[in-house]
Amino acid sequence: MEGEHIVKSFDEELSHINNLIAEMGGFAEIQLARAVDALKRRDSELAEQVVRDDRQIDNLEQAIDEVTIRILALRNPVADDLRSVTAALKIASNLERIGDYTKNIAKRTITLSHSHPISGVAASIVRMSALVQDMIKNVLDAYANGDDAKATDVRNRDEEVDQHHTSLFRELLTYMMEDARNITPCTHLLFIAKNVERIGDHVTSIAEQVHFMSTGTKFPTERTKKDEASATVVNPR
Repeated sequence: MEGEHIVKSFDEELSHINNLIAEMGGFAEIQLARAVDALKRRDSELAEQVVRDDRQIDNLEQAIDEVTIRILALRNPVADDLRSVTAALKIASNLERIGDYTKNIAKRTITLSHSHPISGVAASIVRMSALVQDMIKNVLDAYANGDDAKATDVRNRDEEVDQHHTSLFRELLTYMMEDARNITPCTHLLFIAKNVERIGDHVTSIAEQVHFMSTGTKFPTERTKKDEASATVVNPR
């Protein structure tokens, strides 16, 4: 009877971790959507709310850390259970970084709301962000269901995010060269685009943790990066 109680208690703790990850990931997804909406509508009040609410993500990461560390110290998990606990720690860390990048997007949006708009660029960032938001949703589903196929698909879609970033990088550099007044707002937009690209990288890292949790192995090959911004040369028109 005591053994059954211990197993049941352990299962409840693992379920609690899963629920916390789902809550943290869902809120990170909402935060990104709100930050991008603030950028699109030049809404500094919404952006300020995103900055303030980032503490909720930090609090959830702390809660996950406390539960997982307690399990590691008291339960001595092995095999599948150990992979689940260690993956949760790493996934929570990635979600916290997603929150940080989202907060940075919101901060730059506040600054951009006081400068002249750059036609069409915000729409391009919205499209790029929509792809990343969909990746977040899918990777959380993959985590909840132990779906390695869906996690692998998320990992592969990061190439598309990289291509979006390279295209935006070239577009923004062109605007900066055409008119010096565009340099300040375009610089902020360059950082925002990079933040979205980095969020995609962290989502991909979560997908890799789901794969490890599900299979006990790492992906056999390194992820291919298609971000060519660092090697981009733009010639003035």
